[in-house]
Parts: sequence; structure tokens; C-alpha cells
Amino acid sequence: QVQLVESGGGLVQPGGSLRLSCAASGFALSNNVMNWYRQAPGKEREWVETTFTSTITNYADSVKGRFTISRDNAKNTVDLQMNSLTSEDTAKYYCNVILLGRDYWGQGTQVTVSS
Repeated sequence: QVQLVESGGGLVQPGGSLRLSCAASGFALSNNVMNWYRQAPGKEREWVETTFTSTITNYADSVKGRFTISRDNAKNTVDLQMNSLTSEDTAKYYCNVILLGRDYWGQGTQVTVSS
């Protein structure tokens, strides 16, 4: 059974950092493209980043230079390090994988950037 579980969200002040983690089960993360999305209240879900391999990653312009992805294939996890956070980063963050044409999502983890 495919499952994605995000963790690491919370309340952080502007300029602060958070590290989100997505734990995958039911498939080998190392063999698949993984995505992070986010959704702010009243807004559509927004793509954040895609990691193709441990070294090939694409980031949305809004997070480029501030967010960094890392994979731990042994633990079957993918982490999102988020630095220099602003209120614009406040959202629920989701990891995503597409397997055999089907979208799988985690339950999300809330990130709130506020003073």
C-alpha cells in the first residue's frame, strides 16, 4: 500500500527555517520522481519542487535559492529544507508521487510564517 506521510511543519518567524520530511512506504522512493506542492488558504495548490534523482531537481522561482531538497534512499524519505521563510510561504505542504498513472498525496503538514 502506497503511503506518504509529511512531518516537520510548524510556526516560524519570518526569516526562519524549517525542515519538512516526507516518509514513503509501499514503493521505492529512489526509483521515482517526487514532488512537493503547497496550498495556501483560499488559493490553488501550487507546485514547489520536483526531484528526479538525488542531484537533479527543479524548483519554483518563488522558492529557488531558499529551498533545498534532499533524499535519503535508505530511509525512503525526501526532505525539504526551507530557509529565509516569509509570510508568502505560509501554506500546507504536500509531497506527491505518480505511480502507474495514479497520483498519491500525503495528508500535508502546515507551515505558518508569522511574527
